[in-house]
Amino acid sequence: MAQRHVNAAIIGSGAGGGVVAKELATAGLSVVLLERGKWYSAADCRKDDLFNQRTQVLGAKFGPDEERDPRVAVDDQGRETVVFPSDGGYSNNAACVGGGTFSYGAMAWRFHEKDFRMRSTYGAVEGSTLDDWPISYADLEPYYEKAEWEMGVSGDVAPDPFKSPRNKPLPMPPLAPNREYKILHPAAKRLGLHPFDIPMLRNTVPYNGRRACMRCRWCVGFACELSARTGTHNTVIPAALATGNCELRTGCMVKEIVLDGTGKATGAAYFDANDRLQQQSADLVIVCGGAVESARLLLNTRHKLFPDGLGNRTGWVGRNLQSHSYASAIGLFEQETYDDLGPGASIAVCDFSHGNTGLVGGGMIANEFIRLPYQFLGLVPPWVSGWGNEHKEFVANAYRRTIAVMGPAQEMPLADARVQLDPKVKDHWGIPVARLSGTRHPHTIEIARFLAGKCELWLKEAGAAQTWKRAPGKSLSGGQHQAGTCRMGADPKTSVVDKDCRIHDVDNVYVIDASVHVTNGGFNPALTILANAYRTSANLLKTWKGTRVQS
Repeated sequence: MAQRHVNAAIIGSGAGGGVVAKELATAGLSVVLLERGKWYSAADCRKDDLFNQRTQVLGAKFGPDEERDPRVAVDDQGRETVVFPSDGGYSNNAACVGGGTFSYGAMAWRFHEKDFRMRSTYGAVEGSTLDDWPISYADLEPYYEKAEWEMGVSGDVAPDPFKSPRNKPLPMPPLAPNREYKILHPAAKRLGLHPFDIPMLRNTVPYNGRRACMRCRWCVGFACELSARTGTHNTVIPAALATGNCELRTGCMVKEIVLDGTGKATGAAYFDANDRLQQQSADLVIVCGGAVESARLLLNTRHKLFPDGLGNRTGWVGRNLQSHSYASAIGLFEQETYDDLGPGASIAVCDFSHGNTGLVGGGMIANEFIRLPYQFLGLVPPWVSGWGNEHKEFVANAYRRTIAVMGPAQEMPLADARVQLDPKVKDHWGIPVARLSGTRHPHTIEIARFLAGKCELWLKEAGAAQTWKRAPGKSLSGGQHQAGTCRMGADPKTSVVDKDCRIHDVDNVYVIDASVHVTNGGFNPALTILANAYRTSANLLKTWKGTRVQS
């Protein structure tokens, strides 16, 4: 069943899709925003540890649907498993209006200048597809600023000497220091490090009609009942809808991009909330489903000109899947360190993001978000039993006396870390599911181990009586901050989209999400996704000619 023709059909309402919808609708384009999940509200903020999205084994509170959306995971021994959103190997992200921004931790990092020039800075890495972005930090800087001020970012990065140039400070001050901050800050200074307040997409004062954070412990993985945590669901999407030019449709699972005989996109075919196959015609199709689902959609869009999937003429769709390999250390202190002030994460250092001898990049390190009691079970040291009286006694005695410090290691992308279509398994709608396979690059593990050591050193200096480290193994990285599968680049032979995120092979299909990231930095990528969505929207509008984009 065909719908009213629009200028742009946007698939996915997360960090990328929400911004694009607002920018295009505000400029007068007609937009349909297709989201496979629901639009949740503060009423869905059930303060129950067992519903916490971050506890993967208990289910993903905000989608995808547990029964309808399986995937296939292939481990480093080649063993295949059908996995569901509540399984760790699923590589989950929220599927709802706002996407991951509805329930994320909301760290709002700018990448560093060198993060866009990794190949030029460090040279080739054997076995890796490490490369430069086709854009620079300077290209993105005005849009970082726009995201910070339009959406609202708090914190204080002024004390960070490693930050890249910026023209304006953050619009909101940081939250008052919590107990962990007060313990870690002087220790970092004694080590010669440069601590500062983490930038957050979180209101610390009333901002743009939304209230300030009340510092509850139920933050990451939950709906914010005050709407103090910033996402596309409570900022740009309402603004897009207010123009009258944007229609949001939830419960819509896109099957494929519809192409005409010449290979030009004419819209999107999708199953609506009642499982009826619909077709939305549009002048532009903009894919914003995240690194796994965007790649899956392109691969499922077959045509005589693109028998292996749209944008996949040279086989690059789905490759270079990267995430963040988290390195950490946990410290057990004699005194209580827990003060029940959310979100918990508050202090960071960027001294190890670059310039580490023998390493290609690095990553920031920071204290972790509040660990709810159930989550704390995963922080028990290796010398303590995983069950029984010893385990229970340790948790009871240590829960209020630990600090976790961790950081996302910048990963070395790999061509064989990838998203493909599984030849057998299909979802509820009969669409081939994503098949995830590959491993981490050995140097990624080296970087992570280095960062874990720095985390431990910081905790020891802060007075931890006991410490223990954690670093990732070689299994596929995709659990948090998925990126890279529709790489941006100038050469169609080694990339999927151009610098403006338009697919090389088709002039009216764009991919605007983290899948276009060439590298993923040593930071949470949310602000970079937002900034790039603002940038690409601006460039699209500059060349918009009523029903098409002029090349």
